[in-house]
Amino acid sequence: MGYKVAVIGATGNVGREMLNILEEREFPADEVIPIASRRSVGREVSYGDARLKCRDLENFDFTGVDFALMSAGSAISKEWSPRIGATGCVVIDNSSCWRYDPDVPLIVPEVNPDAIAGFTKKNIIANPNCSTAQLVVVLKPLHDAAKIKRVVCSTYQSVSGAGKEAMDELWNQTKGIFVTDPPSPEKFTKQIAFNVIPHIDVFLDDGSTKEEWKMMAETKKILDPKIKLTATCVRVPVFVGHAEAVNIEFENPLSTEEARDILRDAPGVLLVDKREDGGYVTPVECVGDYATFVSRIRDDQTIDNGLTLWCVSDNLRKGAALNTIQIAETMIERGLLQKKAA
Repeated sequence: MGYKVAVIGATGNVGREMLNILEEREFPADEVIPIASRRSVGREVSYGDARLKCRDLENFDFTGVDFALMSAGSAISKEWSPRIGATGCVVIDNSSCWRYDPDVPLIVPEVNPDAIAGFTKKNIIANPNCSTAQLVVVLKPLHDAAKIKRVVCSTYQSVSGAGKEAMDELWNQTKGIFVTDPPSPEKFTKQIAFNVIPHIDVFLDDGSTKEEWKMMAETKKILDPKIKLTATCVRVPVFVGHAEAVNIEFENPLSTEEARDILRDAPGVLLVDKREDGGYVTPVECVGDYATFVSRIRDDQTIDNGLTLWCVSDNLRKGAALNTIQIAETMIERGLLQKKAA
């Protein structure tokens, strides 16, 4: 017998990816149940060759469900995750709602799998921000080798990180510009087509945005509270795939050759680093892949023990849906959950 899995927010970008990845990875599920808001009840979503009808979150009984993969936003997660967890179902939440709760583990399986055991306090596990997830997968093996002191990160984040409406806005603005139809920003604060916007999430009192704060706080919780991190997060006119330019300062020396050898063997990382035209990976090339790609590793000449690198990843996969399912897989592998489907 397999597991019973509910996907909440099944009609959204991440929810659809969760369904795709559950099928691709042959997750041991006897039953997969797509769940959405009342207005989407009865709407069909794909799961492999099957078409599944969405159920109503308000009326669904989670008793007997093993995993609830939550991708419906912070407000819904705040209300529903504790209620679902109280039935004995483990919630793996993709929103920011529970990431900073000390009783909720924040997990990237390649980085801190041992922390999953803390799920029993609330039956909730948090997924990190998409930009954080790909970053810490790269930082972890380097931190183990030479101990990271400080990270400076500039992100180039695709519009899919802001949802389907954001993707539609980029598409419509791009088409409109070619027919001299003036772009009218709605989801974004400024025109996104043929432009970049140095603003993701709300502004904080110190001038940073919440997205930038998330990267700092989550890296500390997942990897090491002593690491200092500063970020500038930028939205770019790319549909899927986040990129990051990362400067790292270490306590101990680490050569570029050593870093390449470490990352070549690191879980979840694929090294593509040729010092030639096209010898690197861009966001369009990472779409649909599970890996976080690392390129352009070189010395940072401005500091002692410094390296600079470039990393890209499919934000709907490793940044969200894939990481969620990897958490569930890790729980099963470690015997942390006894299936209830029987």
